[in-house]
Amino acid sequence: MREDRQDEKKIIKGILGKDDICLRQFYRKYYPSLMTYINNKIDNQNDVEEILQDTLLATIEALRDFAHKCSLFTFICSIANHKVIDHYRKKKIKSILFSKIPEIEPLLSTLLNPDSILDDELLKQKIKETFDKLAPKHRTILKLKYIYGYTVAEIAGELSTTFKSVESQLFRARKAFTIIYLYE
Repeated sequence: MREDRQDEKKIIKGILGKDDICLRQFYRKYYPSLMTYINNKIDNQNDVEEILQDTLLATIEALRDFAHKCSLFTFICSIANHKVIDHYRKKKIKSILFSKIPEIEPLLSTLLNPDSILDDELLKQKIKETFDKLAPKHRTILKLKYIYGYTVAEIAGELSTTFKSVESQLFRARKAFTIIYLYE
């Protein structure tokens, strides 16, 4: 066990010193176990690979702060847990925002557990900020659909346009919302 800790310290020191060999050792040593760990939490293989890569990069960035109070693998798994939680949170947000349920506001309280009131408020704020950044035409069509609960046909009537046009506009508005929400 002591030998493992010495190996960990050597790998960490090498990575912090920008040693490519240590970086490759790190990758070879932890990739398989981390893959198994994340695979047990996520079903979609593409998502597993993305979370795995995000975790490894985040770990490398966080190594300066690693205090050796636990094993390096435990440290890596704690970062992976945060990445998995973020993954599910984003997935849940997308499913709620783009479902056919008419009210977004009441759903936000069920999105997170009761102990996460701060997260709930931050999420509401993020959604409001995202709506504010949308082009007015995207904001209008998303509000009609997801806040006021209009059907596509009702939106077409309200906006004096065709059913197909509304479907296309909804697609573009959802895409714009997702991009702004995730990347701005």
